[in-house]
Amino acid sequence: MRIVKMLKGGIALSILLFSCSKPASDENMTGTRPNILFIMTDDHAKNAMSIYNDRLIRTPNLDRIGEEGIVFNRSFVTNSICGPSRAVFLTGKYSHINGFKDNSSSFDSAQMTYPKILQKNGYYTAVVGKWHLKSVPAGFDYWNVLIGQGHYYNPTFVNMGDTSTIEGYATNVTTDLAIEALENRIPQGQPFCLMVHHKAPHRNWMPDTTHLKLGEQTYTLPDNLFDSYENRIAAAEQDQSIDRMFMSLDMKLDPDRVVETGTGGGPPGFNAVRSWENTYGRLTDAQKKAWDEYYMPISDKFFADPPEGKALVEWKYQRYMNDYLKSIVSVDENVGRLLDYLEEKGMLDNTLVVYTSDQGFYLGEHGWYDKRFMYEESFGMPLVMRYPPAIKPGTVSERLVMNLDFAPTVMEFLNIETNEPWQGRSILPFMKGEEVDDWRKGIYYHYYEYPHGWHKVKRHYGIRTDRYKLIHFYNDIDQWELYDLENDPEEMYNIYDDADPELIVGLKKQLDGLQEQYGDRVEE
Repeated sequence: MRIVKMLKGGIALSILLFSCSKPASDENMTGTRPNILFIMTDDHAKNAMSIYNDRLIRTPNLDRIGEEGIVFNRSFVTNSICGPSRAVFLTGKYSHINGFKDNSSSFDSAQMTYPKILQKNGYYTAVVGKWHLKSVPAGFDYWNVLIGQGHYYNPTFVNMGDTSTIEGYATNVTTDLAIEALENRIPQGQPFCLMVHHKAPHRNWMPDTTHLKLGEQTYTLPDNLFDSYENRIAAAEQDQSIDRMFMSLDMKLDPDRVVETGTGGGPPGFNAVRSWENTYGRLTDAQKKAWDEYYMPISDKFFADPPEGKALVEWKYQRYMNDYLKSIVSVDENVGRLLDYLEEKGMLDNTLVVYTSDQGFYLGEHGWYDKRFMYEESFGMPLVMRYPPAIKPGTVSERLVMNLDFAPTVMEFLNIETNEPWQGRSILPFMKGEEVDDWRKGIYYHYYEYPHGWHKVKRHYGIRTDRYKLIHFYNDIDQWELYDLENDPEEMYNIYDDADPELIVGLKKQLDGLQEQYGDRVEE
């Protein structure tokens, strides 16, 4: 990896990575206080992580964290969209409290976050990779983050205010920056909290050139790929269906030959062909050569005999899955690099390793990609942790946990007392294999990004219990949905009109109670 250009005070400088900071000792540099390595990806579906489901992909390094620690089978987000979920992780508070409701928001960096508290308590805090909160990171001794969504190839980073373009693949580069921080920046003897935020596997799912050799695989179609959305008005009116994916930006077809027929969920005026040309234009000559050798034959075959109707949807699904899953292969390999580094330096067993995603993602279920809905595939997130002194290998939790719980968990894990009014609760007891008698019976969710933004998913809020899910879509719609997750795990049958009225009354009472508990007054 090398930095191509750094801009500082308007002057272009050529520099080399790495920094000349004093390297840490090969011995455990943290003393006895545990470190935290928090790894987050963007849009990683639980079904694309083999410790949850090995039907699509093998992820041995990600699985290792859970196998040597704990797997949370029922972990959820409060608001399934990138920026808001990250704000919840940082603050331990719902979107309506931390102020970041959708991706048009800007994070108020003056508010309290768990990295700020750790920093005040002697921890070296750092974040590398995707930030996506618009404001400047606060509470970090070191930050080096992507601008906005970032690019897969030759990404541009902002390093403590200085902008640089780094040649390479984003997942590799982010890991390089994380290892460089561990090697050169953290003072000897000081515990650390290092947040490693990967762009992958976010849209438009560009694999590393080294993984193109894996070729095109054929995946089994989801049973509900051609969902008719019966009795689900909001689902029928969204714009995140695979059949509407961009032929250029998403499918990587040759822009010189493509006639763009997809809407891609984009706002009016978005030009997918131009966006793809700009993205492709960032590649070096060597990268372009590798891409052309792999993707041009796919374009040639497509244009020679273009599929139509359902056959086109199935073709798009296979293309989508191939690129999405290859981007996760890179994530898995790079998580392995970080684990190996910590192990080599004698720090692994004194580090709480966390792997999660800012939300889940649709892999063709209901005919979709993307997230946003309160349905299980995007509402749920992967969550595994490893820390041998406290977590017994092979631990599995079925409790309802949330991204809201992470900040208070860190506080209890490190035995830091704070008066911060967290809205989540510590999940440390479950990590230790203990139980909590008064644990939550339901999870509250609220999604806001409508009508602006992408994909036309209606505003909605709801509650999920062990068995049932009640959702209310509102704003320009008034639609209730109820699912029996025990008998209908794919959420195909809205039973709201046919369910026992007492069940609905009980769920609405629980929902009202959660809205009161969290201070969420919904303007409908």
